[in-house]
Amino acid sequence: MTATSDNTSAPRWRQVFFLLALAACFTPAISPPLALALGLGVGLFLGHPWLPYNGKVIKPLLQGSVVLLGFGMNLAAVYTVGKQGVTMTLCSLAGTMTLGWLLGKALRVDPTTALLVSSGTAICGGSAIAAVGPVLQADERQMSMSLGTVFVLNALAIFIFPPLGNWLELSQEQFGQWAAVAIHDTSSVVGAAAKYGAEALQVGTTVKLVRTLWIIPLVLVLSLVRKQKASRLAIPWFVVGFLLAAAARSGLPQYETFFGWLLMAGKRGLTITLFLIGTGISLPALRHVGVRPFVLGVLLWAVVAGVSLAAVMG
Repeated sequence: MTATSDNTSAPRWRQVFFLLALAACFTPAISPPLALALGLGVGLFLGHPWLPYNGKVIKPLLQGSVVLLGFGMNLAAVYTVGKQGVTMTLCSLAGTMTLGWLLGKALRVDPTTALLVSSGTAICGGSAIAAVGPVLQADERQMSMSLGTVFVLNALAIFIFPPLGNWLELSQEQFGQWAAVAIHDTSSVVGAAAKYGAEALQVGTTVKLVRTLWIIPLVLVLSLVRKQKASRLAIPWFVVGFLLAAAARSGLPQYETFFGWLLMAGKRGLTITLFLIGTGISLPALRHVGVRPFVLGVLLWAVVAGVSLAAVMG
């Protein structure tokens, strides 16, 4: 969520508190969900002292962390999980986009915002919205409302999904698949899955990255429908990095210790990313999110979460 004002003139004590909270996220004592909660506390009650720079740091940090997580994966397992998730991904993508369009009309949400929220729900949250926005010629307000909706629901998912999974007695694999389909952003999927267990993390990360690749055909289809040239298509190159890391981990077992260090660095990078995401959610930003787009996002999220849960439990 972007800022409209520069907070670099914040009091020194606020800057020091922010840096101390950030430093704590470098330690094993702070888990991904706790890092997000800490970031939300800073963002809502104190404010990010360097908010204009937040978005510039989050994207490369998240992508780099995802690549490093690949060093904890086995390439054969990545292929198997990815292959199994293709059918579910295609069905959920088509169903979510259709349902989003219908709900948008029923709630009288403008079509562009409805498509943005639907795209973020169907694939990978903010990344999908950022890729689809230029094709739909979305203005700043439409982008802001859509991103705000997705970011708020992402924050909730990290706290809600692991306890729900435990209550429903989902296996590690079931939870990983469910989280990858039902949670919007890659960061939140990895955060929730890491909380649930190592196998859930592997499954959830792999399935989510496979879903991320569907940004490309979605942008191409929407560009044909809107008769726009998909000149700003953003190819998720970090997915390639993730696969190369998994290949190295599988083909060079003699470097197991080194790869373990890289994996730990990736998990810590994810924790820091979630802290920064939390700090970007402020009260003014929440007020800027429209009621109807938010209701649309919640309804879509509930349906996708419910249907995907039934699918993995069936």
